[in-house]
Amino acid sequence: MIRRMTGKLGHLAPGHQKPAQVQQQVPLPAGLTPEYRGSISTERTSESESSKNAEVVDERRRGLDMPAFPHQRRQKGTYRLTDFYFQRTLGTGSFGRVHLVRSKHNLRFYAVKVLSKEKIAKTKQIDHTNNEQRMLLAVQHPFIVNLWGSFQDCSNLYMVMDFVPGGELFTLLRRSNRFPDPVAKFYAAEVACALNHLHGLDIVYRDLKPENILLNLDGHIKIADFGFAKYCPNTTWTLCGTPDYLAPEVINQNRYNKSVDWYALGVLIFEMLTGLPPFHITGEEHPLSLYQRIQRGPAFLRFPPALNPNARDLVLKFLEGDPSKRYGNLHHGAGDVFAHPWFAEVDWERLRAREITAPYLPKIAGDGDASAFERYPEDDAVSSYGLPAPDTFGKDFPDFEYTST
Repeated sequence: MIRRMTGKLGHLAPGHQKPAQVQQQVPLPAGLTPEYRGSISTERTSESESSKNAEVVDERRRGLDMPAFPHQRRQKGTYRLTDFYFQRTLGTGSFGRVHLVRSKHNLRFYAVKVLSKEKIAKTKQIDHTNNEQRMLLAVQHPFIVNLWGSFQDCSNLYMVMDFVPGGELFTLLRRSNRFPDPVAKFYAAEVACALNHLHGLDIVYRDLKPENILLNLDGHIKIADFGFAKYCPNTTWTLCGTPDYLAPEVINQNRYNKSVDWYALGVLIFEMLTGLPPFHITGEEHPLSLYQRIQRGPAFLRFPPALNPNARDLVLKFLEGDPSKRYGNLHHGAGDVFAHPWFAEVDWERLRAREITAPYLPKIAGDGDASAFERYPEDDAVSSYGLPAPDTFGKDFPDFEYTST
């Protein structure tokens, strides 16, 4: 729902129901805090040291042609600020904030992401922001968040999206330390379905991690944050993503394809089953050492003895350093993933239809219950929306329509 926000968006309130099939809360592994892992990009100025040290030149500077996105986009609604009652802030970050709002017309609750055009331009995120809007309008899938519409005023962009009340998988994982094998398998299977759908549209997601996986009212996932998603019929090479989840070809500044998402799924499975990303070392903050371990590959990984052998095998197939040999990128594509023995008992048709009961059901009091999200100071932010101001960057966001307040 929120892109590279620095606040703790989505932490569960103390009174929330404990996971039905998830381990009870235990202390975090030494050196691992519940703080969010920031995403990085060579096209932005980041709080992350890894971003400051990145030296890859972006695609436009290399003079590459960016292919036009060919897929028909869904019809979007027309919205304006006066259509909503602003309820509270769900998260804040360097570009703006996300609000819980209620429509004055249908009384439904939505999440409205508000982004400062000036801050986006200064951090060189114009392309990523436009991509996010375009990709989401081309996608409709039960495990991916919906974008209902977008608009702009003189100072800000507004994206009207699903309100997903259950918080983030990141929070559930940190509270549980690690997931039992069936729980990790459930979430991994739903992520695999979503990735397969995106890849069928030639969209590479590029920022898979527990922080970007939301839990709906029924406990099923909604993948959010499409700020790094991109139409990629062949290859690309912009360095972006989250350091723990970067494939070696991304770190090596080589061209890469959609298989980087399958690599990230291998990292996600490992983290869900063990509590830590595979190449993480506690107490180490500098990313260069992390990148060196990723480049060395999974031969140096230590798997817990109790780990399901089939899970271990699938993780290794996803973490294959040679993309031409990586699962999900072979002749049968995602078919190899769905047919892997670790997923043997998964009924994929029932899973896609959300007919399988989720292992954890968020305790939601009713429509608009945002108790899964932390409280943030409102700072009277809403009062500044829609005010007249110089509009230097409006032309940079052509798909965000202007609507009167």
